[in-house]
Amino acid sequence: MLIGIGYLLVLVSVVGSFAFGGGHLGALYQPLEFVLIGGAGFGAFIAGNSKKSMAAVRKSIPMALKGVTYSKDVYMDLMSLLYVVLNKARREGLMSIESHIEDAASSPIFADYPRIVGDADLMEFITDYLRIMISGNMSAFEIETLMDEEIETFRHEREVPVHALQNVADAMPAFGIVAAVMGVIKALAAVDQPPAVLGELIAHAMVGTFLGILLAYGFVGPFASRVERCVSETVKVFECVKVTLLASMNGYPPQLAVEFGRKVLFAAVRPSFTELEEHVRQAKAAGGKA
Repeated sequence: MLIGIGYLLVLVSVVGSFAFGGGHLGALYQPLEFVLIGGAGFGAFIAGNSKKSMAAVRKSIPMALKGVTYSKDVYMDLMSLLYVVLNKARREGLMSIESHIEDAASSPIFADYPRIVGDADLMEFITDYLRIMISGNMSAFEIETLMDEEIETFRHEREVPVHALQNVADAMPAFGIVAAVMGVIKALAAVDQPPAVLGELIAHAMVGTFLGILLAYGFVGPFASRVERCVSETVKVFECVKVTLLASMNGYPPQLAVEFGRKVLFAAVRPSFTELEEHVRQAKAAGGKA
């Protein structure tokens, strides 16, 4: 939604100001210039990336268009789930949660949190480290190091589309200059034509530079930035889980462990202490009934 509004504002501001300033919109309609710049940019993208990189870019497009779904409600569900699991492990021992981890799809604990269960990457992260905690063969420091490495790897993989798109955005102005130079060459080859014809040819040549810069800074660059922000928000959910589990391993009670997790969240999606406490209390009551 926001990306569409932003693109519309870019077009209205640029094209509208040109038209209201007395410019002729027909002069901007140069489909061959667009084909040259867009085709060259796409060719450079293919040449500079592997199949995996291009697949990652394709996968990132719907994520950027609809945005990340980690809202405040999702984070409260996540921390409530962690509280219930850690509380059960604290009261009944770590082995009591093993069956729930091994078959999370049929677990009555996880069944109350469909939004968390539906996120395959997040569920894998949670269950893998709970298994490691159950094994009891690694210290909190060792698990923290392993978590950091996995999160860094995840971030690196998800940022591949960012770098690929940003490289295309950086190349667009240069391809615009290529289009402009070719247009100037065409105009110089027609030097025997009347001034009106030469002026039109030079104007068409300048459209290449205009399109290259507009596509780079008005469309491709902002899209790459949006993907990068989505990656940062996605990584944050893993950091929340990491901090919560490590706090539990270091001996903090579940209710305080989830408070550690709350503190690492971005302010826009961070629930207040009271909101989280009430949500955890409800989760505790539901767990007691179960």
